[in-house]
Amino acid sequence: MIIKEEFLSRLRKIFDLNLYEARVWTALLSRGVSTAGELSNISDVPRSRTYDILESLEKKGFIVMKLGKPIKFVALKPEEVVERVKRNLIVNAQERAKRLEELKDDEVLDELTSLFENGVKFVEPSDLSGSIRGRQNMYNHLDMMVRGAEKSITIVTTEDGLSRKMEALLPAFEKAKKRGTVIRIGAPITENNIKVAKDFSKVAEIKDTTNAGLKGRFAIIDAEELMFMLVDDKSVHPNYDVAVWISTEFFAQAMEQMFELAWKEFTPLSKVKVKGK
Repeated sequence: MIIKEEFLSRLRKIFDLNLYEARVWTALLSRGVSTAGELSNISDVPRSRTYDILESLEKKGFIVMKLGKPIKFVALKPEEVVERVKRNLIVNAQERAKRLEELKDDEVLDELTSLFENGVKFVEPSDLSGSIRGRQNMYNHLDMMVRGAEKSITIVTTEDGLSRKMEALLPAFEKAKKRGTVIRIGAPITENNIKVAKDFSKVAEIKDTTNAGLKGRFAIIDAEELMFMLVDDKSVHPNYDVAVWISTEFFAQAMEQMFELAWKEFTPLSKVKVKGK
């Protein structure tokens, strides 16, 4: 059986399979029911590995083993496989999340924290920096920064960026507000995000940057650390978005001071007027 490598590659990425698993599964799909020996010949997978591969596919919910002599394996409908894989992913994610939640009270976390805190003591301030690639990674890092904020959170973002932050970071912002953290966000306010801005104003002071002509994407936390995005979010795919994070009071305070001047020029949300609103 000849299956294009490109197709196998897509299957591996979508279903998180290794090459042998993809080959054996597609071979079984083409037969419906088959023995391990037949599948080894069809898929060009070594016979010594075929049983292990079939056992793995069975555990993942891709196939069913039919008892008898010889043992045969039955392919499931691809639609059923998709549903099973989805359910397994949800269950596994819930189990991992539960284990990680329990780790908060475990001595393992205390030891890891001790290692980090002792290690940071020997790090030069200029070394506490790095580049972050991919928008999801950027938001994960920004979420961490917001959760650690004690005094202030300053953010300048884009029209779409305001909506994304509302969706991804609202719980962290709500907790920051309860801690007494001052949250200020500047972004272009349009008819597309005015509702989001009003909802966001429950936890942060929102101002419109349109008239000020300020274009940028950055966040400053406690005037101690900052993260700034290097490209326009409209011109880059989320997977290729990139940001720089740096922990430095000197630079962060300078940026905060410049923001203070710009903040005065921004339009308060209560005075923003958009078409159709």
